Amino acid sequence: MLAAARLDAGPRLGAASPPTSRVVRVPIRSDRPPFLRAPVRSRPGPDDLLLEVGAGRGRLTRPLAAGCGRLVAYEVDPAVLPELTAACADLPHVDVRAADFLAAVPPDEPFAVVGNIPWSLTAAVVRWCLAAPGLRAATLLTQLDYARKRTGDHGRWSRLTVLTWPEYHWRLAGRVPRGAFRPVPAVDGGILRLDRRPEPLLPRTALPAYRRMVELGFGGVGGSLAASLRTGYPRRRVDGALRAARLAPDTPVGLVWPEQWLVLFRLLHAVDPGAAGR
Repeated sequence: MLAAARLDAGPRLGAASPPTSRVVRVPIRSDRPPFLRAPVRSRPGPDDLLLEVGAGRGRLTRPLAAGCGRLVAYEVDPAVLPELTAACADLPHVDVRAADFLAAVPPDEPFAVVGNIPWSLTAAVVRWCLAAPGLRAATLLTQLDYARKRTGDHGRWSRLTVLTWPEYHWRLAGRVPRGAFRPVPAVDGGILRLDRRPEPLLPRTALPAYRRMVELGFGGVGGSLAASLRTGYPRRRVDGALRAARLAPDTPVGLVWPEQWLVLFRLLHAVDPGAAGR
């Protein structure tokens, strides 16, 4: 199994580099069934389209292909492409592409993404997924700390997670101990699961205003969420919204849960909770 911990010793996926550039990888042992099963938990249907990022030699591609209608496997490393092509030769519904996933145009139809990705490119892959209108789910093997930060597992919530929470659910779907990798990296891996909600938690027309409020809250003015929000909303309204969300005025912004952000927005903008998704 090829792990997401590709080293930075050479041109990387997404860089403007010649096709012969060398990509150094850290393999993961193939005898770890929990890791093999984790991406398949996305349960693609027999007619569903699945995109695999960094397919490597195809050891994950074949089990993924068994559960979906069509699979597009992206790989840019010329050293492993022959093995990937051979591994998928008897799978007519698998399309192997020697191409940069980050440069790919997202499909028009609904699809899911699975990625055993380079850790240094995790943020770029996540941005690509979030920007794709047809994305339904993404299951990515990342550095454990990244997955924990994005899912609130440290007890703090990141700006990106809060910004996208009305439309996406983030969760830590599992861990891959560093001992599963060869050579052994310094840190464990984490399985990040991203699901698009069937309907947003706020009215679609309210999403731009919600994002502006979150950006304001994370602006850092005054050292607290309350101080930042007061630069854009009346003090009395902010204080009332904080009380309703059970937040102290001096609460650091990273400690505010996504659900509390939704409460703040609904009160600051007088949004009816029953109007979500409209």
